[in-house]
Amino acid sequence: MSIIKSFSVGNGDMFYIKHGSDNFTIIDCCLSDENKEDIVEEIKREKRNKTISRFISTHPDEDHIQRLDYLDDEIDILNFYCVKNETTKSFESTGFKRYKKLHNSDQKSYYIEKGSRRKWMNNSDDDRGSSGINILWPDRNNEHFKEALENAKNGRTPNNISCIIEYSLQDGAKVVWMGDLEKDFMEKIKDDVKLSKTNILFSPHHGRKSGKIPQEWLDMMDPDVIIKGEANSKDSDYVSNPNHDKIHQNRAKDIIMECEAGKVHFYVSNENYCVDFLDDEGKSTYENYIGTLNI
Repeated sequence: MSIIKSFSVGNGDMFYIKHGSDNFTIIDCCLSDENKEDIVEEIKREKRNKTISRFISTHPDEDHIQRLDYLDDEIDILNFYCVKNETTKSFESTGFKRYKKLHNSDQKSYYIEKGSRRKWMNNSDDDRGSSGINILWPDRNNEHFKEALENAKNGRTPNNISCIIEYSLQDGAKVVWMGDLEKDFMEKIKDDVKLSKTNILFSPHHGRKSGKIPQEWLDMMDPDVIIKGEANSKDSDYVSNPNHDKIHQNRAKDIIMECEAGKVHFYVSNENYCVDFLDDEGKSTYENYIGTLNI
């Protein structure tokens, strides 16, 4: 069994995976003065008995690295996974400065790309199991990705250097994150990314219209549930993907996914939020159970 949590942090992303193995994974960071103590204390508590802990940065846009310095100071990030890049910004926040320090660390950084293999990210041994994480993108030889790297180096948006992360639980759910990949860029690379049946998809770019997923990718993944982020309503892509069930984080708030063989039990922090497409199995591990996805 594993636990995935998606924090409600407004216009940003932050997740963790509490693996069934001796692993704990944090994906992205978006902390504020209002939420930083509660979120970091929860992370400390949930990772307490895990020996292997990693942080994966999808890309260095501010709403994915906000107050990374605070998180690092509190938990001491030892394994920092990121796409190798030379992003520059006209203004460097404390989060971006810490990102660069971790990115450039010979002891802490590990550069990820399509097909990356690493103990114990996706390789196991006699001591402990794999975390079930695979990197589906970027392909560093892809011309469009090279252009995105160059744009980020020259101070433009780093959105399109985002990696695509796939997490799989044995005999259970497959979950995909796409960072802040943008619609036009995804259309350019759609034939260069291999995707497969997915149970839970976190919509890229917080569910904005600018992060609309190519239909070819949706056909390959055929996601059972799409989790839409907390983009402003005027920017949100409410009308696309009509054939896929959705959870809207701007209404559900924090989302916990309790993953076990063949099932995902969903809980949310908004006690008034509900959906009609999940099965009711009467679960109560956490508060505000909204139903179960049977895979």
